[in-house]
Amino acid sequence: MTRIVLEPLQKSTLADWFETDAGRYVLAWESAQVDNAVEDVFGFNAAQVGLPSIDYLKANRMPLRFKVGTEAGCTVAGDPARLPIASQSLDLIVLPHVLEFCANPHQVLREAERVLMPEGQIVISGFNPISLWGLSRLLGGRRQKYPWRGEFVGLLRLRDWLKLLGFELNGGKFGCYAPPFSQAKWLHRFRMLESAGDRWWAIGGGVYVVRAVKRVVGMRIVTPAWRRDRRQARAVATVARRERSNSALRLIQANPLLTPPLPDAHHALRPVQKDGPDGDED
Repeated sequence: MTRIVLEPLQKSTLADWFETDAGRYVLAWESAQVDNAVEDVFGFNAAQVGLPSIDYLKANRMPLRFKVGTEAGCTVAGDPARLPIASQSLDLIVLPHVLEFCANPHQVLREAERVLMPEGQIVISGFNPISLWGLSRLLGGRRQKYPWRGEFVGLLRLRDWLKLLGFELNGGKFGCYAPPFSQAKWLHRFRMLESAGDRWWAIGGGVYVVRAVKRVVGMRIVTPAWRRDRRQARAVATVARRERSNSALRLIQANPLLTPPLPDAHHALRPVQKDGPDGDED
């Protein structure tokens, strides 16, 4: 008698979708853009929120890079809406498709702003609702599967959210203009749309990656006090010497008697005539 063992269904995740042909197509373009965005961000601490199976910080050179989230494999376990990270302690934070699949994307952005230092950078990737991918989400009837079950956030909407939190966009790009086919051969046949879409319909890419910097109004870098005092002392000494020189010059100009007269033709020194041999004058 044959026994049939039923295994529990595995819960599908976005990381599982990235293993499909369409997912690999998106991940190849997205990883290249994130690498370009994080490679020139310097500091000490960088964090990636979610998707621990994909390293979005591999191109960055900060000494401390870690992953935080609720998935297995994260270095730090924590809710993206309540990050267990001290305020103003990160120089870089990456949010790969976090806003689309969380209950409160505004709170996630507020937490990102809290943990970032002034002038810190945030990198966000997401699916574009104004694209063939967004249209497929509305008409395809696949709302229960990844990535269609997420709430796609448009770039204009995201820009307004970031602006309210004091962020300023300093980079971004759209990509993945081919229709969301599930087979690699069809994605390969439509690869010509990448160059055409980037040129003629730039905002119609299925995926976007943006980078923003945290601005703090009125912030200025405070140097050590001993440096400031030394600069002030040098400046005071220079001004004092200049004032003494100017005062002496004005005093000489106001009192002609203090200026030694120059010899002229009438006061030129004449040689002394000696007396005759007898000592008498001629």
